[in-house]
Amino acid sequence: MIAYLVLVHRYPAQFKRMFKSIYDPANHYLIHVDKNSGPELEADIRRFLRGFPNSAILQSHHALWGGYSLVDAELRGMAQLLEMGADWEFFINLSGQDYPLKSQDEIADFLKRNRGKEFIKVLDQRKLRPDTMKRVSRYVIEFEKRIVRTPFPRPFLTGVVPYIGNQWMIVSRRFCEFVCHDRKADRYKAFYRNTFIADEGFFPTVMMNTAEHGEIVSDDLRLIDWVPDGDIKLRPRTYTAVDAPELMASACLFARKFDALVDDAILDLIDDRLRADEAPLPMRPHIPVPVHLSAAAAPVAFLAS
Repeated sequence: MIAYLVLVHRYPAQFKRMFKSIYDPANHYLIHVDKNSGPELEADIRRFLRGFPNSAILQSHHALWGGYSLVDAELRGMAQLLEMGADWEFFINLSGQDYPLKSQDEIADFLKRNRGKEFIKVLDQRKLRPDTMKRVSRYVIEFEKRIVRTPFPRPFLTGVVPYIGNQWMIVSRRFCEFVCHDRKADRYKAFYRNTFIADEGFFPTVMMNTAEHGEIVSDDLRLIDWVPDGDIKLRPRTYTAVDAPELMASACLFARKFDALVDDAILDLIDDRLRADEAPLPMRPHIPVPVHLSAAAAPVAFLAS
């Protein structure tokens, strides 16, 4: 049913706890450990995964925030998951500091009821996020340890509308096959390789300017509290036990981020919720709202808040 890709760069104990909370033998799991984190972390996680069928490690590469290397990890992960099994329908990416807010049964039920939909945030970058256009209008070079943002301008892809969202998504196998293997996706890969924070723009732009996908719902089903953080402007706030009512009431499937070294009580509370023998919490209804799109793109629905 589900193929999970989890990106890990620290906190192995917290990752293991999260992995157990999302594990189901019917799913497939692939873990990428940032090469910058050192071989010990990857070796630890390899040992842990031996006890879980349908799990594997993606070859470790350097993954740098703001760089195309994060998109590369996602694409390599999608491609390997496609090879791991022909039975999954949905791809979900997570970080090691995410946590589910619903049980696997609830998540599977929700996805069964929403077959044919792609859950990914999509915003017209020029119209709604013009402050981010420098990410794609200036040439960027990524090295293993740093990113160089040059002053050299470059035109955007001809005939393509730039979109932006964030890194997280729940998308169909059909879209994964297209973005990994179809030559029509190559021009997007070539362009975004030299952009800044490519992971927030690459997948929304590909999906909104091509046709190999289902109905697009502009929601990634993640509960994230974005707070100011200097020049970066926004970062996800770390949830603690005081946020339990909001987390328990949310219709989102996952939340980020958590830090067990700051507060592991909130993870205990969520685990209690996931283990509880009770009826699933009601899911938020989605209400389609038409928006203006390019001819290649499918209609977009926005989930009601």
